Amino acid sequence: MPFHPLRVRGIERLTDDAVAVTLAVPPELRETFRHVPGQHLALRRIVDGREIRRTYSICAPAAEAPDEPVLRVGIRLVDGGAYSTYALKELLVGDTVEAMPPTGRFVLEPRDGHFAAIVGGSGITPVLSIATTLLTRRPHARFCLIRSDRTAASTMFLEEIADLKDRFPDRFQLVTALSREEQQSGLPSGRLDGDRLTELLPALLPVADIDGWYLCGPLGLVEGAERALRGLGVGRDRIHEEVFHVDDGAAAAAPAATVPAAVGGTLTATLDGRSGTWPVQDGESLLETVLRARADAPYACKGGVCGTCRAFLVRGEVRMDRNYALEEEETAAGYVLACQSRPATGEVELDFDR
Repeated sequence: MPFHPLRVRGIERLTDDAVAVTLAVPPELRETFRHVPGQHLALRRIVDGREIRRTYSICAPAAEAPDEPVLRVGIRLVDGGAYSTYALKELLVGDTVEAMPPTGRFVLEPRDGHFAAIVGGSGITPVLSIATTLLTRRPHARFCLIRSDRTAASTMFLEEIADLKDRFPDRFQLVTALSREEQQSGLPSGRLDGDRLTELLPALLPVADIDGWYLCGPLGLVEGAERALRGLGVGRDRIHEEVFHVDDGAAAAAPAATVPAAVGGTLTATLDGRSGTWPVQDGESLLETVLRARADAPYACKGGVCGTCRAFLVRGEVRMDRNYALEEEETAAGYVLACQSRPATGEVELDFDR
């Protein structure tokens, strides 16, 4: 999937450590960059000959043809983050950034129903697009947003959320929790962990009647929210997850692979209609094998979080070290993350086009 140079149209400071960056889409790329609510962009930068890629969720509502798509992404400063530091401290209006077309499956195609989201920190970014698009296009749809932030000053998109409350007072429900600051109204301070959500959710919503739950934020919040929902009887097919920020401790606690990795072997991969076969070098992931021959192989985080490198396992077996992007239904259907997969058989075949 190719990158395209896009001009920075606007930069808005959201908090001391977060900005919203709007990119201009030229007419010839409008359909290429038309996004589904909840998708993200992979951005690329070359520094001293080294390629840096990061994914950022689109916060703007989705535009329908023939309207111009609005590419506005939320970027929060990460300690030591090469791209986020650049975006907050160096990027200027008029600069050019390289962007891959929108991707991701943490989406809600607008339809009637009652939906809810539980988000933490910058996890609000894709959900803002989801909620705004849904409420604007579907006059009978309802949405409940349960959000957790450290403090009021660190809360992203305050004005946009306030606008939703004003525009859709009968169809948009907002519940806020601050973990490090008391509020005059709303929930008492503290983290929204699994136990607290188990008690809170039935008091807020008809849990069993919600058509779709969208969980987005740090790994701990997403796991705790899923545990609470499953305990309240919500089926896995109604829970959608996107993880932001997986730290080293969480990575170590990820489910261990049960299939041993093979030494060497060969990989056949299909990408953009072209296939090739290459030897797998000891210790490398299948994505790294493909990248040695095909620089256009899709990836962004290389950490098992964004899902950009998702591929279908045509034959053979792999060991997938980490997976915070694919849902159970996807892995059961045969999809893997190439960045986390290593061959468990002498021959493996992947299809990136499916």
